[in-house]
Amino acid sequence: MEWLELTRASADSIRANKLRSGLTTLGVVIGVASVILLVSIGEGMRNYLADIFAGMGSNLLFVSSGKRDTRGAGKGLSTVRKITLEDAQALRQRSLNVVAVAPIVMGGGTVEHGSLSRESLVMGVDENMPLVRTLPLGSGRFISAEDEDGKRRVAVIGRKVARELFGERSVLGLPIKIADARFRIIGIMAPKGQSLGYDFDEMVYIPVSCALDLFNLEGLTSVWIKAGNQTNLQPAIDDVRRILKNRHNNREDFTVVSQADLLETVNQITATMTLVLLGIASISLLVGGIGIMNIMLVSVRERTREIGVRKALGARRRDILLQFLIESVMVSLMGGLVGLALGSLIALGVHAAVPDIPVKITPWSLFVAFGFSMAVGVFFGVAPAQKAAALDPIESLRYE
Repeated sequence: MEWLELTRASADSIRANKLRSGLTTLGVVIGVASVILLVSIGEGMRNYLADIFAGMGSNLLFVSSGKRDTRGAGKGLSTVRKITLEDAQALRQRSLNVVAVAPIVMGGGTVEHGSLSRESLVMGVDENMPLVRTLPLGSGRFISAEDEDGKRRVAVIGRKVARELFGERSVLGLPIKIADARFRIIGIMAPKGQSLGYDFDEMVYIPVSCALDLFNLEGLTSVWIKAGNQTNLQPAIDDVRRILKNRHNNREDFTVVSQADLLETVNQITATMTLVLLGIASISLLVGGIGIMNIMLVSVRERTREIGVRKALGARRRDILLQFLIESVMVSLMGGLVGLALGSLIALGVHAAVPDIPVKITPWSLFVAFGFSMAVGVFFGVAPAQKAAALDPIESLRYE
């Protein structure tokens, strides 16, 4: 029989058992749709994080206490000496490849005004912070060098903190309590939103020297550095290591991480997560393939006499094998096409319903899902097709 005739015969067989064929196809539909949905969420998360890092700029360095592997494996986390304000000042004064240095102290605390209070992330910074990160100011002013030198208890609050504690009234000059210490508000940040897991609208900024006293810390949480060369950070990294080693008794008891290192680590994590999600979703495709094989085996048993008649009329073993294999692939093909459409619609619907969930439908995920569904049809259709082709024509004609 010609290929066209084999295809037509397979299609007729599928149409003759529409309900059974539909239920068999459903397993493949669910499998393909699951692959598309989960991989789209994984890829969306990867692109979302990449965009966040790109928005930060391409020339940032982060210095923290303790020697760590840039890929996340901790080694020798204890350190004899913390990163201090003096270290940050030395980096600012002695490096020719650094544009700005911002010492950072991070802590949490209860922010209060009158009878209202909320938990907020408190960040100790100095006047260089806006030079390192773009932090638009809504009103008032940011922390100055005079505030830092004089350890003035002043604060710049995020938009959400201002709204929850003060409503819509002007707050400049009003008092506020941070971890039971009294501060005066000198500025309100413009809406910034979330970045790297932080909601900048919920942050409170105070002078870094005040933060060290407030949280009873001996050293900084980290130092954020803006390098002068956007295309080659290595000179700035070398400067930072040389200066800090000289100040730390020739010991590299600190970690310097570039933005590219962080992005590479994030990409590795999200790529692994995408592969795990792909593997989980593929299980449902395998289940769908087993369903195809079971139904095809039932179909072979039901059509035993038909196979015997066709073989008696001259059909070759190859013709019978191809017909049942084509039928299996057609069932898988229909399931794959419907699954692609359904998975894409669900992914887009999830993003529309919950915009905070990043979704990105990539061509490779469509190709992989569809190709896997076709492979499932071929793989699980071979055994039933071989069984049909191996039937003896005489015994088949006697089959009741």
